[in-house]
Amino acid sequence: MDFRELHDGDRPLVLPNAWDFASGAALVQAGFPAIGTTSLGVAAAAGKTDATGDTREETIALARTLARLPVPVTVDIEGGFSDRAADVAGLAAELASFGIAGINLEDGRPDGTLAPLGHQTSVLAAVKRAAPGLFLNARTDTFWLGDPDRDETLRRVRAYAEAGADGVFVPGIVDDADIRAVLEAAGVPLNVLYLPGRTEYPRLARLGVHRVSTGSLPFRRALHAAVTAALAVTGEGGDRPALGYGDVQRLVSGR
Repeated sequence: MDFRELHDGDRPLVLPNAWDFASGAALVQAGFPAIGTTSLGVAAAAGKTDATGDTREETIALARTLARLPVPVTVDIEGGFSDRAADVAGLAAELASFGIAGINLEDGRPDGTLAPLGHQTSVLAAVKRAAPGLFLNARTDTFWLGDPDRDETLRRVRAYAEAGADGVFVPGIVDDADIRAVLEAAGVPLNVLYLPGRTEYPRLARLGVHRVSTGSLPFRRALHAAVTAALAVTGEGGDRPALGYGDVQRLVSGR
């Protein structure tokens, strides 16, 4: 099935996020009709911190291998690894040439700010001109960075859709009223991040959400499972807490 069509089903598309070829292949074998990548997993596997724009080469290398899988693949390219629209558009075209079905492009910046709206819409438009066949999922971090801002979220999702985005992603959005408002404003498929105990799949389905991403959750739980399995050899491991996003960032940075 075409990747776009997967967003039009009776229930939201569950998009699990891989960090290497083996994790992607295992998710395909489990029956998922499409997979994405997790920037945290890709960065941490390379010994780097996430969201610093430092994993362009690793992202391209992974995309090239994941393109061998028999399902559509969408790639998280963070903020595009450049402030220049032409560079981001060139990257999108390169990924499309591998057979990648979509990309996730965010407006959050490493310093915790949002890219200026006009700049971000210019980047999105350039990407669509360079790779019109890619499903462009435009992420806004208006709920992810600092205090949630519904008005700014609605302004951005409208602008991103008008610039050519095929879908919008608002990680951190949880409340029914906020989700309904974004669905009405965007006019394109809405992607919500799965947060255990906060964004339950049945509720998102009832609200009309089109896509639910797992983000870094599978990667973080895989790390936890690996440590638990190793400690279980002696039977002295005990019950260790699961790793959060910040835990992995600190682990990689050595802090």
